[in-house]
Amino acid sequence: MIGDSAMHKEALVDRFQSLVDEVLIRHHSVVDVLSKLSESESRVHRAVAKSVTGCGCIKIEASRQTFPENSSWEGIHEQALSHVSGNLCPRDRQTVEQEIGQLLFYLTALANVLDISLYDVLVGKYNEASTLGRFYLG
Repeated sequence: MIGDSAMHKEALVDRFQSLVDEVLIRHHSVVDVLSKLSESESRVHRAVAKSVTGCGCIKIEASRQTFPENSSWEGIHEQALSHVSGNLCPRDRQTVEQEIGQLLFYLTALANVLDISLYDVLVGKYNEASTLGRFYLG
């Protein structure tokens, strides 16, 4: 379902996966990679939390999602709330992006250790979500 324009994206994903394999020396064991992946995920959570509690550039205002009974799928999609108000300030955006980058790095390292192509995973998820559309449950 992904067309020819994906060729450059495939190359980027493959190059990133090769680079991670090349530079990752210390944490090559699957146990080390899993622990670093978990630590990276926690750091993403912490960076977002600090944006709320430290800087205050974003706020989390969560409540139960409610939708009118007769709403269409498009209506529900438009009414769904992220529960985030405000925007990340430049400093916090940089921090969150950096932490997401580390998370991607260790996710890629896990794929490498298990001999899984990230591009194939992305294509599979893309095709699954596009085929199932609104019935895709992630």
